[in-house]
Amino acid sequence: MKTVRYEHSLESEQTQGSQKTEGPTVTIDDGTEEETDEPESLTYKVKKKISPFVMSFGFSFRKYFESSLNILDAIIIVGTLSINIVYAFSNLSGLSQIPRTVIMFRILRIVILIRVFRLASEKERLEKVTRRMVSENKRRYTKDGFDLDLTYVTARVIAMSFPSSGQQAFYRNPIKEVAKFLDTKHGDHYKVYNLCSEQGYDPMFFHYRVERIFIDDHNVPTLEEMLKFTASVRKWMEQDEKNVIAIHCKGGKGRTGTMICTWLIHSSQFQSAQESLNYFGERRTDTSTSSKFQGVETPSQSRYVGYYATLKFKYNLNLPPVRPLRIKSIKLYAIHGVGKGNGSDLRVKIIMEKKVIFHCICATQENCKLFFDGENDWVVIGFENCPIVRNDVKVRFETSSDIPKGYDDCPFFFWFHTAFIEDNRLYIPRNEVDNLHKPRMWKIFREKFAVELNFTEP
Repeated sequence: MKTVRYEHSLESEQTQGSQKTEGPTVTIDDGTEEETDEPESLTYKVKKKISPFVMSFGFSFRKYFESSLNILDAIIIVGTLSINIVYAFSNLSGLSQIPRTVIMFRILRIVILIRVFRLASEKERLEKVTRRMVSENKRRYTKDGFDLDLTYVTARVIAMSFPSSGQQAFYRNPIKEVAKFLDTKHGDHYKVYNLCSEQGYDPMFFHYRVERIFIDDHNVPTLEEMLKFTASVRKWMEQDEKNVIAIHCKGGKGRTGTMICTWLIHSSQFQSAQESLNYFGERRTDTSTSSKFQGVETPSQSRYVGYYATLKFKYNLNLPPVRPLRIKSIKLYAIHGVGKGNGSDLRVKIIMEKKVIFHCICATQENCKLFFDGENDWVVIGFENCPIVRNDVKVRFETSSDIPKGYDDCPFFFWFHTAFIEDNRLYIPRNEVDNLHKPRMWKIFREKFAVELNFTEP
């Protein structure tokens, strides 16, 4: 159990209508009793490529041989292998006349059968090990017979990874276990929010108290979706003070953290985006196993949490006035070393409402003109025939060169909302561009790399 006090100037325990929102001090059941030794985490890329069975061999030899049963296991394997080798390469036909040899083989078969049953009994432990490796150092609930990638962010807000079935249940939260946990701990007082656009499940598992918001992996919700989400959560929370929400995407970090942070701001538990983001990361990360941050990392997701804070404090939780704009040009700073180094290998796509509304190819100057300044190390992509953009806009960069790709299967991208553009200019430094916030990209995209969008009024 852990008590968390929110330190900020805005009173959190405000009333909205006749109902009271969550207060500034909550007692959180971490689901932890004592520290346990866990296998080292694998990288994200390895986790995607290697099967769960391979990942289960994360224990070292020393850890393996701490168990006397594992030692016996190894002896049986070596002994069986030795006998098979001798039998294969020697003439042992005379052994059939020796009763003791027959007895020995019968005993060996019995021992092997016992070993098979033991391996079958290890399945549950193997699954737990694999799930822990996939969840890395996200804070887990490990009490009352449960071991789930699930975190109480507050007493009434739960973050978790995707409730899975079939093969995915081997390395993620089994949906039946999640349902059992929620039914046991919260009865009829929980509601689940599925933020995955890529997959769903039968809502029957959670008694049809499931609401789905279609957000692409490593991307953002629209401002309208954020407002609908917080309105839905508020309505549910106000129905009963025992009501809780369980929110998940795939890993229970990026999209989940984005939406939870909007609720923390909405319910006045934090007054700034950065405070809410820091708090979510602190709650979701188990620093006893690793220092790796398990909060919201994608810059556009953090940007949209900031947008929501502005919606609350400037627009009284209403959508801002629609502001149509036209993208005039995109300027890339510190372009040297990025692909061909002059921008000629780049392609740009503008996406609105999940549809590509404009694309340009710099190599052939299709729908654009290229202006490269090698001395000042920048390139300008002047757009031609770009349609009007409004509200939530995604800019995605592709390349024909051998540049590493990250999320969204491209070198870099970002989201913005036209209502927040000032002076018809948007400047985004490297650390605020999606994918380029990762250190592994910094060998190519130097510290001074930045993207600047210039707009005109339609």
